Amino acid sequence: MKSSHLLPFLSTTTIALQLLDLGTLKWTLSSPTYTNITVPASVPGQVHLDLYREGVIPDPYFGLGDFELRWVGYGNWTYETGLEGLETSTGLSTWLLFNGLDTFTSIELCDQHVASTNNQFRQYYFDVSSILASCSGTPKLSINFGSAVNITADIANEPGQETWPLDVEGHFEFANRQFMRKEQSDFGWDWGPAFSPAGIWQPAYVVQLPSSGIYIRNTLLDIYRQGQLNNLPPDQSAPWVVNASLDLLGTVPSTAEMKVEILDLSNATVTSGTLQNVSASESTISGSIVVDGALCQLWWPSGLGAQNLYNFKISVVDGNTTLATATKRSGFRTIVLNMTPISEEQLAQGIAPGNNWHFEINGQEFYAKGSNFIPPDAFWPRVTETKIKQLFQSVVDGNQNMLRVWASGAYSPDFIYDIADEMGILLWSEFEFGDALYPVNSEFLDNVREEANYNVRRVNHHPSLALWAGGNELENLELLVAEDEDPGNPKWRNEYEQLFLDVLLPAVYGNTKSISYIPSSTTNGYLELNFSLPIPMVQRYDNKTAGSIYGDTDHYDYDSSVAFNLSSYPVGRFANEFGYHSMPSLQTWQQAVSPEDLHFNSSTIVLRNHHYPAGGTNTSNFRNASLGMGEMTTAAETYYPTPHHANSVANFSAWCHTTQIFQADFYRSQITYYRRGSGFPERQLGSLYWQLEDIWQAPTWAGIEYDGRWKVLHYVAKDIYQPVIIASYWNYTSGDLTAYVTSDLWTPTSGTATLAWYAYNGTLLAPAETVPFVVGALNTTKVFQGNTNSLAYDLKDALLKMNITATGTLPNTKEPKVFTHEYYFHTLSLRNANLQDPGLVLDYDEQTGNFTVEATKGVAAWVWLDLPAGTLGNFNENAFWLLPGDGKREVGVTVKDDGGSGEWVKGVTVGSLWDNTLG
Repeated sequence: MKSSHLLPFLSTTTIALQLLDLGTLKWTLSSPTYTNITVPASVPGQVHLDLYREGVIPDPYFGLGDFELRWVGYGNWTYETGLEGLETSTGLSTWLLFNGLDTFTSIELCDQHVASTNNQFRQYYFDVSSILASCSGTPKLSINFGSAVNITADIANEPGQETWPLDVEGHFEFANRQFMRKEQSDFGWDWGPAFSPAGIWQPAYVVQLPSSGIYIRNTLLDIYRQGQLNNLPPDQSAPWVVNASLDLLGTVPSTAEMKVEILDLSNATVTSGTLQNVSASESTISGSIVVDGALCQLWWPSGLGAQNLYNFKISVVDGNTTLATATKRSGFRTIVLNMTPISEEQLAQGIAPGNNWHFEINGQEFYAKGSNFIPPDAFWPRVTETKIKQLFQSVVDGNQNMLRVWASGAYSPDFIYDIADEMGILLWSEFEFGDALYPVNSEFLDNVREEANYNVRRVNHHPSLALWAGGNELENLELLVAEDEDPGNPKWRNEYEQLFLDVLLPAVYGNTKSISYIPSSTTNGYLELNFSLPIPMVQRYDNKTAGSIYGDTDHYDYDSSVAFNLSSYPVGRFANEFGYHSMPSLQTWQQAVSPEDLHFNSSTIVLRNHHYPAGGTNTSNFRNASLGMGEMTTAAETYYPTPHHANSVANFSAWCHTTQIFQADFYRSQITYYRRGSGFPERQLGSLYWQLEDIWQAPTWAGIEYDGRWKVLHYVAKDIYQPVIIASYWNYTSGDLTAYVTSDLWTPTSGTATLAWYAYNGTLLAPAETVPFVVGALNTTKVFQGNTNSLAYDLKDALLKMNITATGTLPNTKEPKVFTHEYYFHTLSLRNANLQDPGLVLDYDEQTGNFTVEATKGVAAWVWLDLPAGTLGNFNENAFWLLPGDGKREVGVTVKDDGGSGEWVKGVTVGSLWDNTLG
């Protein structure tokens, strides 16, 4: 093998293989549909990115690119390269290995058909030895990608093709997505564009093996407590079992053995040994070993302990020869979704009957605090480690310990799990099905089975992997829609179970004992879990007992008039989705639209809002998009003063900011309500809001904008996800007002709460009340009870400031820590409050690198420090309230990218709700 691109892959062995990274070759992209286009191509890559790089199309994200570039998705595209210098000796076996082809392809080598593919999420491998042996000249590799839009339409129109009741498929820009194993959101979603990209989106290789060689194409590493079973809490005193299973190209000798060496991150050996119970097939070899738990430190999520990681070096040996070696970084932890029945002991504690629905890490209940992670870009090759590290640092800085990796995107690449492992972010992961029901013909199910087994085995070694869910909004939405529209027909539940219980559950249970599985993101859990059954899990569905509580919840209500009505929120054991959309900042809009479009109802702005509350999929349906804008407008006008800036761009920016304030306030109301539930009969132990981040620049539910800029929501979530908080709860119908201190620490916490009423000019209206408290572990306690109807002053003129100082201990630490938190209760609608100019003063201290903010005239509501366009960073707090007597509030800032100018400090501004209104 002569090419400089052919890389020798040598293990500690005399057996060598050759690995050609196809990304190092020169590729061309052309189209049989648009014959005038031929450009250089990148691998990994996608068609849109190549066309954009070569100037054939503008930036797909600018303006109405997702509409104007639809022609790209309707075309067929061909990637071609020459495999120069490839060894054609008959003594070698040659394989094509693709880790990701998006999606419908026909592959040719030396002008001979190799295979066709139809699944973006599978690893494909093809023995092309015979084709290569008969090839004359330089081998040419050609991969033709068919239009997913056209192909799925053709599949849907096949005679006898399955159909579903009306409204079962969640419609967006393109229909028929349920027929393809491709990122479902590529056909559009209410927070993202519809580009339907195609391309070699993951690394690809040529692998050449000698007759006695093997190549590890995928690795399963499963670490669990001896005797552990999926979905059940294990014995934490039991030793660890390390099970390794390697998927191979080539043939494993019958005399082969497996060895493992466990090293810490300094490469010191912790333990090593030979795996037992080794079994080998033509393409897989597996074995396991028992490890003394005393040798290993546990891995914990962020805020709950250290992220201890180890390297596991797994070798396949035959006598004195090492055939192949794989090294995976992992950790020792158990993570279980506990859905067992409520015990007698729990009932005695005041927990409502029914079933549990919470996570346990290393045998410990904990409060899951976080959000939902969507695809960070419509084009996955643009998702870099730098982008994810910055995003996940915002997760940790925001006091979050779990992300739900939403179904209907793509399975996350390993580097995302690697970063989560390092940072301690648990990833509730889902198979890529959502807001639809799916075919159950044997070809489709076999395709899904391969997809599921590959991805479960690929990512299982990551300690950040928290759960596998079958898909998004299936049991509680799509199945219900089908059964409501076709009552009494058992077909829909039977088909649902064929996919989500008969195929996906065995893919999890058959490969790992360390991970729990649920068939749907929102579920009432199981009626029975019996491992002697062929399918161990029997779903509860609606077989519920009155007065009992089961499962998790999601909640969306776009009637903003009831946004703060606590009785409108669901009562459950865990909240996995809830939210409301808002506009991105002016700085982010400026990245994506022309200056003339920077006004609230410009057609470009409106049509980038893909939330169509009135239904419909017509991409030119301006009315439906406008209704989505109308929901934000109604909420802003209901609760906050209307911006009246003379400058139209400034007014547009103020409107955007107001929608963000409402979004954040609404989420804060829900998050505090769910967290308080940890001490209520529902024993609520998780809050994951919708959604963490943006896929592009548009109105969405995100708390972090496309470039990483924090919205008001992320700052508020950071504040309310602190370990110990105080919050108010108001029944505005009866006037009853309470305040609770809530803690997610694992030991009792004591402190004092201070409550004081103020006028909006900063005058103290009554002496402050100090209340001592003790709040139990993962619990809540009441520190105030009153009724606003009995106040001596009107709420439009008064607000209640609540502060706590508490002493407690963080999990897995010994030193006590002081916790503080501040919360303001005010009239429901601040447009009716007696707001006045707070006289904000902003200063910057060059020595400390911090800013100070002071209110000199009146109460400052929703104080907002803003970074200029071109600067990426975040403050350590923002979107807070200030009283004139509070003195100077010091605010730190972390700058991640200042655009290279170094002048960003001069562009920092400060304002409040009053300033946002009048300027």
